[in-house]
Amino acid sequence: MFEPTLVIAAASLTGIVIIAAALLRAWQGWLELKRRELDGHTAPRAEEGSSIGAARIELADLKERIKKLEAIASGVDL
Repeated sequence: MFEPTLVIAAASLTGIVIIAAALLRAWQGWLELKRRELDGHTAPRAEEGSSIGAARIELADLKERIKKLEAIASGVDL
């Protein structure tokens, strides 16, 4: 009635469709989780202060360290 190759192909196609649907559902769930995490974060209030200044200082410090490491790598004395 049905050729074995046809049955195997149909079963494989069905399996791929089921796996793709499950992965799509998981991806949508992950995106929804990330949306909720982003919505949960609120902007800092004025009386609490902001950590932007501290982040800039940290960034400047990291840039300075990178310059020093690059100078050491190229053999230049500071």
